[in-house]
Amino acid sequence: MLSSPVPSMLTSCQSRPGLLENPRVLFSTTPRKKERRSYKDGTTAPQPSLLKHRVPQGTWDTHMHVVEPQRFPVSANAVYQPAKHTIEEAMAFESSLGIGNIVLVQPSIYGTDNSCLLEALRHVGPSRGRGVVVIDPTSTDIETLAEWHSLGVRGVRINLKSVGKVAVESELAETLLQHAQLIRPFGWTIQLHVSLDMVPMLERVVAPLGVKLCIDHFGGPDITTGKHNGAPFDPYSLPGFSSLISLLSAGETYVKISAPYRLSKDEEFRDLEAMAQEFIRVAPNRVIYATDWPHTRFSGVNIEPFTELCLRLCANEPGLAERVFHLNAEEMLQGA
Repeated sequence: MLSSPVPSMLTSCQSRPGLLENPRVLFSTTPRKKERRSYKDGTTAPQPSLLKHRVPQGTWDTHMHVVEPQRFPVSANAVYQPAKHTIEEAMAFESSLGIGNIVLVQPSIYGTDNSCLLEALRHVGPSRGRGVVVIDPTSTDIETLAEWHSLGVRGVRINLKSVGKVAVESELAETLLQHAQLIRPFGWTIQLHVSLDMVPMLERVVAPLGVKLCIDHFGGPDITTGKHNGAPFDPYSLPGFSSLISLLSAGETYVKISAPYRLSKDEEFRDLEAMAQEFIRVAPNRVIYATDWPHTRFSGVNIEPFTELCLRLCANEPGLAERVFHLNAEEMLQGA
C-alpha cells in the first residue's frame, strides 16, 4: 500500500527568486549556448548512474503504458498499431532512472478492455504500482471497481485528445459526472486528456464533481498558438492556460508535467519550462512528474534531459523535488 501522505511545510513557492516580483514568468527563447540539450540523441544528457541518484527516493512515474498486442489485441478502431512493450521492459526502464513506483495508464488503443493493464498491475503489486483504467460508466458495476481497487487502481481516464474528439460543454459535463458518481466512494481521480483550449469549460463543471481531477501532459497545449518567435514566451498567451491555472489554484486539480516531445519543437523546452514554472508557483502540491514511457508513436526518445529539467525546476526550493516527484503523486493516488 502507499505510505500515508507526509504533511508538507511547502505551501507556497513565492519565495522563489524572480517569481514574487512578476507572477507571469517569462522565459527567453534565445538558445542557452552552454546548456543545449538534444532530446532525441541524448548526447549531453547526464549519465544514468548519475541521474538515478538525484531522483528523490520513492519517486512515482505517474504516466506510462504497457502494451502487448500479440497477447492482448488492440481495439478495432485503434488510431495506431503499437509495438510490444512489456512490464519487464517498463521496470527495467524505470530502474535506469532510479524510479521504483509506476502508474499504469490505459492507452486509447485498448478502449475499455483493461486486461493488459490489470495483468501488469498484478505483476508489480500494489506496493509499487497504481492503475488508471478506462470504463464505460453506463455498464461498469461497483463490484468490478472494488476488485480493481484492491489491485491498485486509483483512477479513470477520459481521453479525448488522442482520438481527436472535441466535446461541447454539456457533453463533457455529463461524461465527467457519470464517472465521478461511480468512483467517488473509492476516492479515485479522473484523469483527463484534452486540448488546452477546452480547459475553460472545466472551470464551470469541476467543482460539483466531488472528486480529484488530473490533467495530462501540461494540459495539452498547442504551443504554436502562444507568443514567442524570439520574444519572451508568455504561457498566458495560450488559449486555456489561465483557466488551468485557476483550476490548480482551486485545490482539487493536478497537472502532469510529461510528454514534452508531443508538445514542443524547442529541443530545450523553454516554452514548457515557462508553463511548469507557473504550475509550480501556483500549486506546488499538485504538480506531478511522468515519463510517458514507451513514448507511443515516437521513436528514439531520451527522457533524461526532460527529467533533468524537472529536477532543475525544483532545485531552488527545499522539499520541492520531493513534492513533484513523490509526495504529490502519493496524495493524489491514496484513494479512500
